[in-house]
Amino acid sequence: MSRKKKVSARKAKRAREPAWTRLSDHELLQKRFCDLRLSLRGTMVEKHWKEVQKDLAGRGIRFRPHLWLSEEWFSPDGVPGIAVPFYMAHPRLMRLERLIMDEVEGGNANWLTRILRHEAGHALDNAFRLRRRKGWRKAFGKPSRPYPDIYRPRPASRDYVLHLGHWYAQSHPTEDFAETFAVWLQPRARWRRDYQGWPALNKLEYVDSLMRELKGAHAAVANRDLIEPLSEDTRTLAEHYYQKRARYDLDRPGAYDLRLKRIFGQRSRRKRHLRASTFVRRVRPQLERLLIRRSRLHPYLVHHVLRVVIHRCRELDLVLETSQRDAKRAVLGVLERIMMDILRRDRERYAL
Repeated sequence: MSRKKKVSARKAKRAREPAWTRLSDHELLQKRFCDLRLSLRGTMVEKHWKEVQKDLAGRGIRFRPHLWLSEEWFSPDGVPGIAVPFYMAHPRLMRLERLIMDEVEGGNANWLTRILRHEAGHALDNAFRLRRRKGWRKAFGKPSRPYPDIYRPRPASRDYVLHLGHWYAQSHPTEDFAETFAVWLQPRARWRRDYQGWPALNKLEYVDSLMRELKGAHAAVANRDLIEPLSEDTRTLAEHYYQKRARYDLDRPGAYDLRLKRIFGQRSRRKRHLRASTFVRRVRPQLERLLIRRSRLHPYLVHHVLRVVIHRCRELDLVLETSQRDAKRAVLGVLERIMMDILRRDRERYAL
């Protein structure tokens, strides 16, 4: 393709984009959700949802949950469908989400597929009214238990599967089921081997027998209701993010900030240094291998702690001032200390 044609193609693409994509961050935050006129068509959600549907079909599950756009990820009680957060509908909104919240929940293929499998578990629970079964309640607990604003997981517990971050299965019985279902649904999953000796294996075996029973079955609840759809949401993005940041302030621990500041320096306008968060991300594979081999801890805990450290480095705006070799050794020590502290306390605290 000639240079002129490439330029013309870029201009044509920009012309097709909604006008709000060219607004500044401040201007975009003043927009109402209902005015964005978003769709999931052509998004990465649509692509990866097809993969999850194939996973369901491969297990003989005929039911297909429906998707719609809303403010957050959720699957409402009594509705066999999945609400997808608005920012997943456009790269411009994903950039805004990352700017304000430091990360995009479901922003990469692996994370997105994990969330979709989890939410599919909720949708199936609603579609077949699974939580009414005695076996379900025996395996996961009372679904009527109040949903907490804050939960305190036990990182060392083997009573729950490990799928999404923050030991999410421990937050509520319905989340425990959805997480267990998501682990079971993974193609080529070796959950019997991975969870051998764990009490959580009993839950996986229950889900396995339950899904065999549902092969080819028609859903008891098949409504296509849309709860809190974006098209009817008159709130502005600014209002949404104000409340969201307030809710998740609990997830911003600063207990190890001093240690990180001893390794890295504060960013200066005069000197250009590699960002500490970028450095840790680059050496993350090496750190993961070392930590798993040396500590013999579950990779789930290692991934969690690395995410926390990268997040804090970004929040504190730290930069690399020493040699990369020295910094890597020092970061490794901090990571090991954090993991040991988490296991010693056996308690963490997260907002839902």
